[in-house]
Amino acid sequence: MTSTDTHTPVVDGEERRARQPRHPAPSPGSDATARRRARRETLAGYLFLSPWCLGILLLTLGPMLVSLYLAFTDYNLFDSPRWVGLQNFSEMFSDDRWWQSVRVTGVFVLIATPLKLAIALGVAMLLVKPRKGQGFYRSAFYAPSLIGASVSIGIVWRALFQDDAVVDRSLSLFGWTGGGWVGDPEWSIPTLIALSAWQFGAPMVIFLAGLKQVPRELYEAAQVDGAGAWRRFCSITLPMISPVVFFNLLLEIIHSFQIFTSALVVAGPVVGRAGGPGDSLLVYTWYLYEQGFSNLRMGYASAMAWMLLAGIAVVTAALFWSQRRWVHYEEGGR
Repeated sequence: MTSTDTHTPVVDGEERRARQPRHPAPSPGSDATARRRARRETLAGYLFLSPWCLGILLLTLGPMLVSLYLAFTDYNLFDSPRWVGLQNFSEMFSDDRWWQSVRVTGVFVLIATPLKLAIALGVAMLLVKPRKGQGFYRSAFYAPSLIGASVSIGIVWRALFQDDAVVDRSLSLFGWTGGGWVGDPEWSIPTLIALSAWQFGAPMVIFLAGLKQVPRELYEAAQVDGAGAWRRFCSITLPMISPVVFFNLLLEIIHSFQIFTSALVVAGPVVGRAGGPGDSLLVYTWYLYEQGFSNLRMGYASAMAWMLLAGIAVVTAALFWSQRRWVHYEEGGR
């Protein structure tokens, strides 16, 4: 009986690749279909974006460009604008009431902003610990911020602080004889600052979110090392929530520069003159409104608006530059 050797045929690489099934090459028609589908999707995307784009062009960018042009003209809303170049800006720097509005706004920003943030951070530190009725307290402290700078709250504030009102009568029990906060040039701006500080709910909520991210282990280790409450606050709390502080500080400074309704409602009807008693409440936006719509000097008001934008831009740039020194991030950078 003879045995025959069975040999398995050896298939080289080229033959193996030849035996593998090949996918058919895409036809030119399928490429055209894919391109049409991509164009339809792109067109649908632009269609959904069109309301936002139209809003930016017609309601934001367009008016800004028109305002920039009007800043170099003499325009009274009825006649055609007349080009005057830099006259509005040069007149601005020689306007005593413009400088008064800058001073009043600067005082408000420098006092109201840190005071509001300090109160918001203090209340947030009290509410971050679990306690009974915590939800109610958070809602109660946040409620004034829901009202915002509305006319109604301005009327209420005016009623509280005008001559012989609730605040005056209450303070008279302790010997106070101010004769009204709103009508007194020395106390009118503190009244406005108190109204701004009272509405600390929005930054308080942001501080609460930041405080909850601070690891408890850091406080426990600091207590073991004998660090007191103030030391823990300066060495742990503030560095850990410094990005939140920076965010709140930036928003509140911009908001303070734009204050208008509160000053207008609180002081205007009481003293019967724009700017309050002795122009003590003549904030920048109030004087801008007076020039544009009372005196019909829209060109001058446009120049004032761009000066305000430039001032806010400078302050914002300074804040971003300074954050490298005091804002600490989790990655270890600044």
